[in-house]
Amino acid sequence: MDPGQYFYYELARRDSDRLFRVEFDLSEPVPTPPVPWGRPNPATEITAEQQARLRTQLPFADERDFEESRRGFIAAPPYQQILGAAGNVVWDMGRYEFLLNGEDYDSIHPSLQRQATLNMNFGLYEVVPDFIYQIRGYDLANMTLIRGEEGWVLFDVLLTRETAAAALAFANEQLGERSVTAVVYSHSHIDHFGGVRGVVDEADVLAGRVQVYAPVGFMEEAISENVYAGNAMSRRASYQYGNPLAAGPFGQVDSAIGKGLPRGTSGLIAPTVVVTEDFEEHLIDGIRIVFQNTPGTEAPAEMNAWFPDSKVFWAAENITATIHNIYTLRGALVRDALSWSRQINEALYRFGREAEVMVSSHNWPRWGNERIQEVMRDQRDAYANLNNQVLNLANRGVTINQMHNEYKVPESLQQSWAVRQYHGSEFHNSRAVINRYLGYWDGNPATLAPLSPEQSAPLYVEMMGGANNIMTKTDELVAQGDYRHAMELLNKLVYAEPGNQAAKSRLADVFEQLGYQYESTSMRNVFLTAAQELRYGVAPLGAVHSASPDLARAMTTAQWWDAVATRVDSQRADGLAFKINFVTSDNGEQFVIEMRGGTLTTISGYQSGQADVTIRMNRSDLDQVIMGQETLASQLGAGRGQVEGDVAVLQQLASVLVQFDPVFEIMPGTRR
Repeated sequence: MDPGQYFYYELARRDSDRLFRVEFDLSEPVPTPPVPWGRPNPATEITAEQQARLRTQLPFADERDFEESRRGFIAAPPYQQILGAAGNVVWDMGRYEFLLNGEDYDSIHPSLQRQATLNMNFGLYEVVPDFIYQIRGYDLANMTLIRGEEGWVLFDVLLTRETAAAALAFANEQLGERSVTAVVYSHSHIDHFGGVRGVVDEADVLAGRVQVYAPVGFMEEAISENVYAGNAMSRRASYQYGNPLAAGPFGQVDSAIGKGLPRGTSGLIAPTVVVTEDFEEHLIDGIRIVFQNTPGTEAPAEMNAWFPDSKVFWAAENITATIHNIYTLRGALVRDALSWSRQINEALYRFGREAEVMVSSHNWPRWGNERIQEVMRDQRDAYANLNNQVLNLANRGVTINQMHNEYKVPESLQQSWAVRQYHGSEFHNSRAVINRYLGYWDGNPATLAPLSPEQSAPLYVEMMGGANNIMTKTDELVAQGDYRHAMELLNKLVYAEPGNQAAKSRLADVFEQLGYQYESTSMRNVFLTAAQELRYGVAPLGAVHSASPDLARAMTTAQWWDAVATRVDSQRADGLAFKINFVTSDNGEQFVIEMRGGTLTTISGYQSGQADVTIRMNRSDLDQVIMGQETLASQLGAGRGQVEGDVAVLQQLASVLVQFDPVFEIMPGTRR
């Protein structure tokens, strides 16, 4: 998973007699839940008819996923909520109970409702008798427990320490108390390492009593992806994951690879063993494990694992019960669909032809070699087809602005539940592939340097005869079920007249029906969140979670200065010229920071003889600045560092830094 930065404000149901409290200090205030908005619209007759057709067209007779998802069930906990030490609800599976009442909802794509129901697994499961277990439903990801000679080897440790601690406690309660001897981070997304402090003590890691394994490049990738565009990613992630939406048949129902995001505290303990080779064997607590590095697949740093003595293949997040994101809507570097397919194929031929169990960090396992090879081949073929067919169409002249309407998943693959489009979608993934190879431009000069929507929309509205004409025409289109044409027209009107609430409400109605019809959770959440904001405005953010101490320490000083550079307003900074020597005294690192041409640049390992000012500060004191708890000026003013030279340079730098708005407007006219 790739949730980006974590700012949550979602409704959570309190159920005081079914609680599990994990006693950790919660350093951040409890996030403010969203305003309880009015009831959304039901599905229209046209949407309901589409859902009914899909119930007859999709392979619902194939119920193997339900059998596999139930297999090995040991016990469910007596609680549905996990609380933080401050009494805040970190996790609540009870929000999704509506999925278990047997009703078909016309406001949910039938295939998505099926996936959301499958993801209602909650509790402890046996995967391989007396060897491998999973805790599911405690978080977006699964925690996998492997019985070693001395204790538990944990593969992936969830997103928050509260959910991770609860998961391990429940497993020990059911299976017998065992210490943790090793932790394996399968990849660099936080829902796979953020809960580590809930299951191990860093002192045991430092003393060598617990080993932490990770793929090559893990630390750099775990920090870097969200640093430079973090504010924009956070805002967009609220759309992709539907954070402002209440859980329910008209709101957030699932996240494809799990139910949703917990709202606890995340941390990081650095790996003690980094897997560097393409294939590398380790003996961990008496268990032989062969790791397969798969960089550039679901994460920039990721690895599968093979257990040769038990014929178990660990697929990390490279093979789950959905097609994943080649382009994640929160924003990130586009992934390589062809490389992803090749890595699955390598795993298939190296391990899959012998595997009797395949287990992943999300969803549920698969058993039996025939079934495993079927799923692996379907996933391999789906990513390869996406890459190859998009390039086929591109080489025939189909552009990025047409591709999502031209690319079609082959019918044979559409009949495989394992490669349905729950997380990614053929719409944004196909555009991502052509963008990876050819970029965002479609070759038409008119789109090379186009007007911004708010600039072009007024003329469109004028030429269409004004708002009344548009509203009348969109009434006709909506009545016909032509929601996408209605969306095109209303979007122009909303950009031209952002104060026109009638137009915004009508566009929200259209977005809502489209959201109900999409199979992808990402697409559904984006449309429904936009609809909510068009009607009611942007929800208040509540408490902003600063970076955790672990993540702050993991960010390099150069990365921090690069992030500061993204906050420079070039127009205000143009004309300023200065150099700063920056030294972190406790670890001996040196940097030159230079302002020139309205741009701040950083280089490591040097000092300038022409610096205007030199700053010396311990890296441990800079961590407080990185976490947002102090500023550079406040730390220096408190004597935590020394300044030599022209102090006014720091005031000049501060004067051109922009404070990003974490809830900036996405749809026009939605700021309250």
